[in-house]
Order: sequence, then structure tokens, then C-alpha cells
Amino acid sequence: MEARKHVEEEKKKERKHELEMEKALLTDQEHHRHDDDGYQAYCTICCHKAIGCCCVAMQYHVCRHPGDVRAEWAPCLPWYGVCTDMTMANTEWRNQTAITEFILLGFGDLPALQILLFLLFLVTYIVTLAGNILVIVLVVANQHLHTPMYFFLGNLSCLETCYTSTILPRMLANLLTGDRTISVRGCLVQLYFFGSLVGTECYLLAAMSYDRYLAICKPLHYSMHMNDRFCLYLASGSWLSAFLVVTIIIFLMSQLTFCGPNEMDHFFCDLTPVIKLSCSVTHQMELVTFLGSFLFTLPPFLLTLTSYVCIITAILRIPSSTGRQKAFSTCSSHLIVVTTFYGMLIIVYILPKTKMLRELNKVFSVFYTVLTPLANPLTYSLRNKEVMEALRKAVRNSVAFMSSFMEGDVKWSV
Repeated sequence: MEARKHVEEEKKKERKHELEMEKALLTDQEHHRHDDDGYQAYCTICCHKAIGCCCVAMQYHVCRHPGDVRAEWAPCLPWYGVCTDMTMANTEWRNQTAITEFILLGFGDLPALQILLFLLFLVTYIVTLAGNILVIVLVVANQHLHTPMYFFLGNLSCLETCYTSTILPRMLANLLTGDRTISVRGCLVQLYFFGSLVGTECYLLAAMSYDRYLAICKPLHYSMHMNDRFCLYLASGSWLSAFLVVTIIIFLMSQLTFCGPNEMDHFFCDLTPVIKLSCSVTHQMELVTFLGSFLFTLPPFLLTLTSYVCIITAILRIPSSTGRQKAFSTCSSHLIVVTTFYGMLIIVYILPKTKMLRELNKVFSVFYTVLTPLANPLTYSLRNKEVMEALRKAVRNSVAFMSSFMEGDVKWSV
């Protein structure tokens, strides 16, 4: 009888203790939630956020464990984003889960096509470099191409050369060796140049569309508005602003913690897949990324769209079909490039990720990272009479130089 009474008294004491702890938890929930540095504390027992701390130093806190009705005091340490413990075991566990490299799955699900893909992308890389470097050389060497339109074209070709060199060499090495790992630092470096060059291309394409708008819609004011200084401002502003904004984004990303998993279903380090691998709180990072993406896509896209609406309206007002054809030929190449570039960006980054789009995401990414830099010099050269004439002139000069050089060697030997 006394034993039963003793058990009931113990239960009452436990119940009273639980009520006191619940009251303490509710009372302190809004106080001392963070330590002096503003970091969130984590329970060393259940790894959940600490609430109801008993002191500013956060030596202990009231924690209700998942699936447990008990509220008890548990030791805690301030730490941001990582569950902490005061024991050596948990310290070792934390060190083991700190990721130092990512695995780019790429096209690893197609083992039988690795050699074929390597050869295909290698040829694409060589042709892309050759085509874009050729355009740069023609623009610099030929006096007839020293105009605003070809100045921007030279900048675009330089950008495409850097752009494809940021992604393809790593992908070729992965296909050839089978080693798909990339260090976290190397991934951030690749992402830095990729993001900067994409932002630069958006504004360069907008500057080129504005140049065509002035040439077609305001031809009498073209030379006054589109002078050398203004062209230099547009080009340098496109490059510097993109690299500056992406520098801020990459700096914030370098503060993130990566603790698993480390597999990325892509063939290069893209922004969204990298952020998804972080185990830190990424709300601020996602907000900055959204603002940066908004700044470097929507304004240049609207400027490009507005320019071409005005251009097409002005072309349709030309009475003769010959005049319309001649006016449209000056901007048709740029319109093809702009449509391809923004079309792929919209498909990859803006459209809802349905099951089919997720499966085709890498295919569309290949279009705007690999095939667009390849198509740009071909589009501008094959559809542009001035570039083709400059190319023929350069070939004739080269042949004449080689012929004279060979004749000189023959005379010298005789």
C-alpha cells in the first residue's frame, strides 16, 4: 500500500516537473533564442534548434525531443548550420561530412557513348575556338569592319571563346578519364566565370540590338549617338557590371557549408544545383541570386525586345521589297542569335520543371553552353556579306604571302 502511494507521489512529482519545464519553455521561447553573436544554437542530444535557454551564454537549454513527451535540460553550443556536440566523436563525424569536392554526373549514364561524346565535343570545341578567333582577327585587321556593329561582334566572339573554355575542357577531361570529381573551390571558380560571362552576354546582345535600332530607325542620328566613346562605355559596362555582381554572389556562396550529398546531376557547376547541395540556411543566398539574375536578364531582354519591335515596325513601313530585305539583312543574324540564346535560357531556368523538362535539362544546357558559341561565328559570317568579303580578302592575302615566301625560298636556294 505504501509502495503504491510512493509510486503515485513520484508520478505527481514528474508531472509537476514536466509542467514547470513546459512553462519555462513557453516563457523563454522568445528570449535568449540566439547568443551574443547572433548564431543559432543546436542541441547536443537531438541536434534540433535550442529554445528556452537558461542563460545568455547558452550553456543549457530546454529541449523537447521528437517523439518524447519529456522536457529536460540539455547542454548546447552556439553554431550556425551544423549540429554540434562537445564530444570528440561528434567532432570527428562533423569533419568527415565536410565536403571538399563534388561529383559531376554529367553523361555518366551513357557509358557506351563516352568516347563518341568526347570526340564530338572535342571537334565542337576546336571549331568554336577557330571560328570565334577568326572573327576577332578579321574585325581587328580589316579597316572596313571598324564600325560599332563589328566592335560589339568582336566582343561577343571574345566572350564566346572564354565562355566555351570555361566548360568544355573540364567536360572533355571527365569524358576521357572517367574522373568526374571537382573541388568545391574549382566549382565556385567555374561558376564565377560562367555566371559573369552569361551576364555579360545578355547586356552585349542588348547593346547590339540597340545599335541595330539606331541604324535602322534613326539613321541620320546614328553616327552622333553611336560614337566610339559610347560603344566603349557600353562594352566595358557590360563586362565590369556582370563580373562585379557575380563576385558578390560567389563570395556569399563561399560562406555556405556543404556536408552531403555531393553528387550533381549536371556536366558543369550551375548555380541552382550548387545551392541545393548546401546544408546551410540559403534564404539570403537565394534572394541575392534572384536579384542578380533579375538584374542581368530582364532589363536587357526588355531592351532587346523593345528594340526589335521598333525595328520590325520600321522595316514593315518601307515601301519597296528590296529595301525591306536589305534592312532586315543587317539584323537577321543578330535576331537568330538572340532568339536562340534567350529561348534556351527560358527553357532551362524559367519554365516549370516538369518530368520531361528535368530529363531534357542537360540537353538544353548543351544547346546554350556548347552549340550557341559554335553557331554564333557561323551565323554572323555566313549571313554577312562584309564578313565574307573580309574573309575572302584575308585568304587571298595569305595565299599571296605564302606564294611569295615559297618563291623567295626557291630563288635563295638557286
